[in-house]
Amino acid sequence: MSGSACEICGRSAPQPAEVLGVCADCVRHRFDTARLYVERAHAQSREAFGLPARAPRSEGGVRCNLCVNECVIGEGERGFCGLRTVRGGKLVHLAGTPGRGLLSWYRDPIPTNCVADWVCEGSRRPGCHNLAVFYNSCTSNCLFCQNWHFRGVSPSRGETVSAQALAGVANDRTFCVCYFGGDPASQMPHALAASKRYAERGVRVCWETAGMMHPKLLDAAVGYSLRTGGCIKFDLKAYDENLHRALTGASNRRTLENFRRAARRGADRRQPPLVIASTLLVPGYVGADEVAKIARFIAALDPQIPYSLLAFAPNFCMGDLPCTPVRQAREAEAAALAAGLMNVRVGNRELLGRGWG
Repeated sequence: MSGSACEICGRSAPQPAEVLGVCADCVRHRFDTARLYVERAHAQSREAFGLPARAPRSEGGVRCNLCVNECVIGEGERGFCGLRTVRGGKLVHLAGTPGRGLLSWYRDPIPTNCVADWVCEGSRRPGCHNLAVFYNSCTSNCLFCQNWHFRGVSPSRGETVSAQALAGVANDRTFCVCYFGGDPASQMPHALAASKRYAERGVRVCWETAGMMHPKLLDAAVGYSLRTGGCIKFDLKAYDENLHRALTGASNRRTLENFRRAARRGADRRQPPLVIASTLLVPGYVGADEVAKIARFIAALDPQIPYSLLAFAPNFCMGDLPCTPVRQAREAEAAALAAGLMNVRVGNRELLGRGWG
């Protein structure tokens, strides 16, 4: 791969990410051809961490239904998230159970850099803190991941925390807890067990996720956020499924289904908003056209759902791409508003430089 032009169509503007070698247009419309490049990019990005190149589909294996990947795991194999294996014909959870969460946590003083900060009451609670819970596993494989270092944490050797112990670190200054990562979808039994205890103590329960978990687990998560005044922040990385697969290694089918499911329950509580959406503006891949599709999808459900457009910083396998240009951010914001959304915000503005104004 040259990294300067698309390996399929030959166009160099916008320049494709070197790791993929193919442009967004070819991914969307020539995926049968682009698939080879996409699968190779994800396999290489995961090999260094001992993770399977794709969700296993082993004949005679044991199915895991916790997320959209629905891995069928053979004896001794690991599932896509790296936390499930099969021993003696039975599914074994290496982490992500109520007794064993593979994670780190810290107290994040409020106001903090939260996707929902401009619509959340917590941003107006100085002196309190958010309990930030970072799960060291994920249900997808974003090539631009900002928190990619979690892949180096071993589920067998890494330090784990029980849900009970995690809930016990909350104190009288803990306003909210937010699960992110990685993605809490990969360890939902643990997160839900901790949430039960937080809810009993009056701590707001929030989630930052790609929403790939089983719908029943999503329902439970939304229930705790409704009960406590928290929110669920969906990372809608792309609307086009082929583009989503290229960027994340996974389908967005469950993400969109779960977003619809949560949005229906959002009508039960307008303030503070239950559901918030965000999209990372990846140069050359996620611009105004893709944002318009996502925004129309959201607006058809509820035009009042807050939507945050996040500026991109080069990282992980897409370190060769630039930060989001100001023009791209402005065009994306205009597209989201034109689609009918009433509450749109551009975040990570410091990455846009003085040009944002």
